[in-house]
Amino acid sequence: MSTAAPALPPLHRLPVTPAQPPHPTTLPDGTPAWLVTRYHDVRQTLTDPRFTRDDLAAVGTPGGGADVSSNPASMFNQDGPEHRRLRSTVQRAFTARAIAGWQPWVSESVQQAVDALAAGGTPADLVTAFTRPVPFAVTSRLMGLDGDGPDHLDEQRLRRWTRAILADGTPDAGGDADAGGSAADSVDAADDALDPTEALAEYAAYTGELIARRRHHPGEDLVSRLVQAADQDGGVPEESLVYLVCGLTASGNESVTGALGNALVYLLGERPEHWPRLADPDTTERVTERLLHFIPLGDDEATTRRATEPVDLGGVRIPAGAVLAVSLGSANRDTAVFPEGLDAGLDHPLPAPTLAFSAGPHYCLGAWRMRLEMRESLRRLATALPGLRLTTPIDRLSWQLGTTTRSPAQLPATW
Repeated sequence: MSTAAPALPPLHRLPVTPAQPPHPTTLPDGTPAWLVTRYHDVRQTLTDPRFTRDDLAAVGTPGGGADVSSNPASMFNQDGPEHRRLRSTVQRAFTARAIAGWQPWVSESVQQAVDALAAGGTPADLVTAFTRPVPFAVTSRLMGLDGDGPDHLDEQRLRRWTRAILADGTPDAGGDADAGGSAADSVDAADDALDPTEALAEYAAYTGELIARRRHHPGEDLVSRLVQAADQDGGVPEESLVYLVCGLTASGNESVTGALGNALVYLLGERPEHWPRLADPDTTERVTERLLHFIPLGDDEATTRRATEPVDLGGVRIPAGAVLAVSLGSANRDTAVFPEGLDAGLDHPLPAPTLAFSAGPHYCLGAWRMRLEMRESLRRLATALPGLRLTTPIDRLSWQLGTTTRSPAQLPATW
């Protein structure tokens, strides 16, 4: 008979290493490193070209990390001229005009999910009825995967591929572990029998064929824009293009699901009096930024860099060749920069830019999408359902585990 795992804290209560000067540490795979936790030190590390991601794909996690962070084809694991060329190509697909054109139907997709949730009545599970449907609707339309032809992608297949590309090597990748002591939501049988290698091969093959079709029959979707920009610029390896589309589809979808679910855990579980105020657009914009800033997507928010030469960082001399473990979570809770913390003044503007989306050459390409979907989802949901409340205490929630993100497996609610 198995014993229930100890209850995990929700991510907004996850303890982080206090901000302090860089100091020696050891990564899970035994690699010696320097732990960087203070806001200004982390920002310097992320933006200084003397710190690089090159040759770090396999460093840090025993047995290899999630494919999204350890695959050499990932743009995340490239630096220097090749990375700048690829990044420049990708940025051409994310023009201000394109993003402005996407915003109306993103809002429409959110409203449709809100209307369906309200029409379904109570009780309701906010995960299956809202935090999953919203990002999937946006993902499928943004990438042009919502038609009836060979490009069509259903949610079950995307979830299977997403869990493969984001799997962090822990035994709960199927999502059936209960971190709160109660029965967790069962997941699709395809998830239970997940073979990451097979799933990744399927995902790459599907995406390769998708790119080939968009190359000959482009549309207005993001995949077409990426393919056109890559072909016009030249020099972008096909493997990198395939992996880029895979990552934007899977990671973008899962990140919004996780961020939205974790935000609802906090707002409805600990700040219910604040919930009706989110009907105001200005309030929601400020609250969204604070939630994205203070609530991480997963239990490990560290990223790694290597010093290409000796560098003075926060008064500490980092030797050439040293690996740095950069804690975004610690930086975003550095009391010297963010003295209020999450709970005080939830709608107060942040005193400094968040590092939740990183900074410098690896700044998150999907930051605009995350902000937009979070803002629209919270505002429209609070407007339609001002009496929304959870029916399960947050310390009894079960969690979706096994990937680089952690989010509630269920959010039972009523209104």
